[in-house]
Parts: sequence; structure tokens; C-alpha cells
Amino acid sequence: MNDFPPSDRPVPAWFTDAKFGIFVHWGAYSVPAWAEPTGALGMVDPDVWFKHNPYAEWYWNTIQIEGSPAQEHHRTVHDGRPYDDFLDAWKAELFDPAEWVELFARAGARYIVPTTKHHDGIALWNAPGTGTRNTVHRGPRRDLIADLAEAVRARDLRFGLYYSGGIDWYAGRRDPVLHEDRMDEGRPHEAAYAAYAHRQVLDLIDQYHPAVLWNDMGWPRAGQADLPKLFSHYYATVPEGVVNDRWDNAHADYLTSEYELDRANEQAAYWENTRGIGFSFGYNQAEGPEHLLGPADAVRLLVDVVSRGGNLLLNVGPKADGTLPQEQRAVLEGMASWMACHAGAVHATRPLEPGAAEPHDGDPWVRWTRDEHHVYAFVADVTDEAVGHVVLKTRPGMLDPDTAERMDGRPVEAEAGPEGIHVTSGGLDTPLPTAIRFAAR
Repeated sequence: MNDFPPSDRPVPAWFTDAKFGIFVHWGAYSVPAWAEPTGALGMVDPDVWFKHNPYAEWYWNTIQIEGSPAQEHHRTVHDGRPYDDFLDAWKAELFDPAEWVELFARAGARYIVPTTKHHDGIALWNAPGTGTRNTVHRGPRRDLIADLAEAVRARDLRFGLYYSGGIDWYAGRRDPVLHEDRMDEGRPHEAAYAAYAHRQVLDLIDQYHPAVLWNDMGWPRAGQADLPKLFSHYYATVPEGVVNDRWDNAHADYLTSEYELDRANEQAAYWENTRGIGFSFGYNQAEGPEHLLGPADAVRLLVDVVSRGGNLLLNVGPKADGTLPQEQRAVLEGMASWMACHAGAVHATRPLEPGAAEPHDGDPWVRWTRDEHHVYAFVADVTDEAVGHVVLKTRPGMLDPDTAERMDGRPVEAEAGPEGIHVTSGGLDTPLPTAIRFAAR
């Protein structure tokens, strides 16, 4: 067997066609479920970020930073108790994986990626080397990964796995991370931890055959030489699997961006943007409506990402009892209602060729996708003065206006003009985009 995956290995069609996945951040941090909702990653001053970290899944790190509001919250609300007490308090008593997955599928997700071990080192399966510090022996007392894998595959979706390889605050203990410029000081690079992480990822591959192998925070330097065989083993086990880019440049099938960070990666041939519905990945009870995407925001984010050739991995953060927060459910239900009509303009589509048509922000909001048979124009936010009439700026002759119709087949009045296609249709003044379909030429 070749020790290293070839650089020209084709990315499987299922991934490029999927367009939308659901990330799930669930752990002991879902018990305190608290962080300051300071802002989106990439939009907050790096000198402020860690002391005022909006990521609830970073709770254990943030409470160790002197003078942080999270430290004061932990002292006053939780009496400064040891972090692992939250593992025992995490019961997942209302967890219904089939109900989760049914909602995810209706919202249009084609793949699901739960966390198996986040930076706190607590495993959601009976991970080798963890002893009893996992959800099989403590807290929920069940293999949460196996339960989700069964539910996801029963719904005929792809099942991926997240693993924090580069940071482990338990097995690879370090001082708290205080600043991104000193991030590497918080990462374990020694051989013992490299072997520990390698053994766990092998176990995940062999037990669960994940369609996506989603590593985070890099990989220990002492284990870099072992990655070629790890990847080769993965591809032999899961021939249609894909690997993300967070392995310290060792290998990647696709690149990632997170909120507003690493947006340059979105110029790659294959890429994925990830973010939470709020500013956190783990459930954060301190977030209010002003911090969260609404259904229209989430739909427009998805359409924008897909129109530029990417996938969206949108995160949910369940509560400790296993229920999805109502605010997050409302977003997914809104996406489900929209996708019931518009999925055909999203899944298995591609961006238009450069110069074919112009996207637009504001009045109106316009994005474009296409497949083998159709071109799709997504339109929203047409102002009251122009309700029902919008000019879609396209290359002359690119579209046949006589073929314009909504996704349900209702015809739309359209005619060619010097600036593009003039479309007249009701309902284009809403923040939720309406897709208008044209026969491809």
C-alpha cells in the first residue's frame, strides 16, 4: 500500500454534491453552558478573544484565565468546582438521536459531524487510554457516537467525526491558552501524547468508518511521521472518505474557514465554512436572539456559500439533557420549510462560470447556482418600490427568459433587456430568498 495519499486523489462526488452538513458540539461543557457572547471569530480583537472567549466549549480554559468573567461566573455560580464534576452532571437523559437526525435531514443536511473528543479530552465513546473518563463509564453512560452513527445511517446520511488532535487539556495538559500568538505553547507535541491521539483516531476509523475525518488544532509534532500511514489506512477503510485541512499541513482533501477566519481558504477548489448558529459552538445559555442567526440568515449563508463553490457545516450545541435549544430548532425548522421547495437549487449544484452573472447584496440580494439542466437565481430583499420587478444582471444571451419559473413549476414573467433579465414576480421582498429557475443553454 502506498504510504501516502496521492495529491491528485479525487474528492468524492457525495461531498461536493452535499453542500450542507450539521456539526454537533456536545460535551461536559454543555452543563455550565456559559461564555461571553463577545462576537464572531475573526471579528474580535485577538488581544481580547481568550479572556472573553465566546466559545462555551472552551469553558475549562477560560475559567483558568485570571480576571476573566468566566472565572468569576464559575466561582459564583459553580463554587469553583473541578471541571470533571460536569462530566458526572451530564446525563443526556432526553437524548433521542433519531429525532435529531430527522430534523437535520429535513433541514437539508447531507452529512453529520459530532465531536468525539473536544479540547477537554472527554471522549464520547469508550476511547482507548481514557479509562473511565468517557461517556460510557460516566455521565451519560452510553456510547453517544455509536448511537448517533446508527441514527444517521438509518436516515441514509453520511456520518463524519470530529477529533481534537492538537489540543487536549487532560492527556496533554498545558497552561491555559492566553493568546493566539502563543497557541503552540498550549499544544502537546511529545511522543506519548502523539501515540495516545493516534491510537484513538485509529479506533474511530475502525469502529465507525467516518465519511469525514475532521481533525482540529493540528497534530503533535512527534506524530507527524505516522500520519501518512494513518491516512492510507483511513482511505483503505473508507474509500469515499474525506479529510479536512487541520493536520498542520500534512494532507487535506478540502480546506476550512471558521466564521470570518481563514476566508482565503474559500478560494480553494474544495472548501467548507463552519460556524455556530450563535457565536459559540457549544450550547451557551448567555446568548440571546441578538447573537443568533435567524432562519433567513442561515438560508442566505448556505446559499452564499454554495454559490461560491463551498459546503456549509452549521453547528448545533445541544443542552446537557440531550435536547436541542428551541432557538436552534427554530432555525433548522425554518431551513427545513425553505428546503422543502428549494433543495433542488442547492444540492448537487455548482457556481456559475466567472463573468456569467453578477451576485448582489442589498436591494436586491441575488446569488446564483447551476446544474446540468438549469441555472438558478436566488432573489430576496427587493424594496417596496420595486416589489415584483428585478433586473438579473447576466451575460447577454446566457438565459432564455421564456423558461423562467419558480421551483414548484409556476411560471415567472421575464424578458431580456440590455442589462440582463427583467423578472416580474410577487414575493421577492422577503428576507428568505426565492429561487427562479431557467433552462440552461
